[in-house]
Amino acid sequence: MTVQPVARRYAAALFDVTKSEKAESLTRADAIAQTLRDLAGTISGHDELKKLIESPTVQPATKKAVMLGVIEAAGITQDEVKRLIGLLADHDRLAILDQIAAAFTERLRDARNEASAEVTTAVPLTPASRAALEDALGKVSGKKVTMTERVDPSIIGGVVARIGTFVYDGSIANQLDKLKKQLTANN
Repeated sequence: MTVQPVARRYAAALFDVTKSEKAESLTRADAIAQTLRDLAGTISGHDELKKLIESPTVQPATKKAVMLGVIEAAGITQDEVKRLIGLLADHDRLAILDQIAAAFTERLRDARNEASAEVTTAVPLTPASRAALEDALGKVSGKKVTMTERVDPSIIGGVVARIGTFVYDGSIANQLDKLKKQLTANN
């Protein structure tokens, strides 16, 4: 999912409010991030609620009332989340809540100097190679890296790692492709 710039702005504003209100701001931000993910999951998991949120014919005031009811029923007490939902409803932007949740989580991870990496290998990693790769990616990125692994035999060997917008492609398939291009360019 691509996070829209508007979702990033809402997430940044919420993060700044969270950070300025409490001394234990990152712990509070964790709870808010989880609440946002839960609310986004609730919307995507209920077809009728999702249709209501995404419908251009439903008035923003109705969407706001429904979402505030969902928040109350879920027992959510965080004022920042309630204010955000109200603001999103007033501007008819509740449909980007999942993107705001993702951007907020990304901002929180960045504040902790953490990053997640999507790693693709041709064969499953051993625990030792996983730890070594996490360490190497941490050194390259300057952050504490958590990996999500995927196995794709088509890369033949090596590793393809994506951290944010950066892609480190050390796959044999990529190297063979580069070699092929060099050989065909010389002919």
